[in-house]
Amino acid sequence: MPAKKQKLSSDENSNPGDLSGDENDDAVSIESGTNTERPDTPTNTPNAPGRKSWGKGKWKSKKCKYSFKCVNSLKEDHGQPLFGVQFNWHSKEGDPLVFATVGSNRVTLYECHSQGEIRLLQSYVDADHYVGHGNAINELKFHPRDPNLLLSVSKDHALRLWNIQTDTLVAIFGGVEGHRDEVLSADYDLLGEKIMSCGMDHSLKLWRINSKRMINAIKDSYEYNPNKTNRPFVSQKIHFPDFSTRDIHRNYVDCVRWLGDLILSKSCENAIVCWKPGKMEDDIDKIKPSESNVTILGRFDYSQCDIWYMRFSMDFWQKMLALGNQVGKLYVWDLEIEDPHKAKCTTLTHPKCVAAIRQTSFSRDSSILIAVCDDASIWRWDRLR
Repeated sequence: MPAKKQKLSSDENSNPGDLSGDENDDAVSIESGTNTERPDTPTNTPNAPGRKSWGKGKWKSKKCKYSFKCVNSLKEDHGQPLFGVQFNWHSKEGDPLVFATVGSNRVTLYECHSQGEIRLLQSYVDADHYVGHGNAINELKFHPRDPNLLLSVSKDHALRLWNIQTDTLVAIFGGVEGHRDEVLSADYDLLGEKIMSCGMDHSLKLWRINSKRMINAIKDSYEYNPNKTNRPFVSQKIHFPDFSTRDIHRNYVDCVRWLGDLILSKSCENAIVCWKPGKMEDDIDKIKPSESNVTILGRFDYSQCDIWYMRFSMDFWQKMLALGNQVGKLYVWDLEIEDPHKAKCTTLTHPKCVAAIRQTSFSRDSSILIAVCDDASIWRWDRLR
């Protein structure tokens, strides 16, 4: 059924005045050196078979070139945790900077204005839905090149690819060699040819969607018309991933993102790990399902983040990486480096931001960083040029 739209009055919009001068003075952007390490193996055994060890010890470097200032905050009236936030990256230069948050039973849209203002646009509840998963859905991702293809990952141990234009389920990823517990996160690569998924079973799995089988399935999903046939659409069942490993993390893997041909993933271990399937010289497009090697390139270390379902994000150009911890502190790393273990970090704190930061999102131009928290609060940090 159609979504219910709730337009909110202007007095519910948040102005920079919501933060007093003293509070703004206390918003801190601490420019620190790197807190990333040259990695050991997950088992702490140097030079394990199939691994490349990049040595130990911490790198010292110049200060991070990115600085931010907290200019505004607001709190949604439902008081429930906000688990997701995402800016609209499909806008053009000069368009309003719009982002959406997810909490309770709502999706809420906001617009960022100059001087730190956050204007509430609309709230949606009871949206149209698809029936398919057998349990809670943990993450959604649209295809980077075809916005009609929606990927969902679920507590039912499976991933599903939907065509929202024709309301068809294109494929189910899971089964014989699929995840053995909840799937918590997944991401497309930049070309939309590969999916990397992760979950509670400590594993990360690669699924290719540029195979002949999947290309034909996607094509068929566009041609399917339920008004012209009584037969249901035949969804592909993909039981076998194209690569799988449990050697990166020893706990729930709750966030994964592609960084070129490299992978960034995190668990409840106070570190984001940068790695790639196979050996360093291997072409990822030629990795075989039987491949057991992984190459760990570096770790982005932080503290006080040992609870799960805490998501990191990158900006549109993949030059910055941001993550919040469970006490309201934000970490921003500079990714414009040759080696991941040399990344420089900025730490952002505010005296009134003390709840767990569940997710962050950069505006397309990287000028604004939004963080959402367990106490239903939204925090806006503007980049200082």
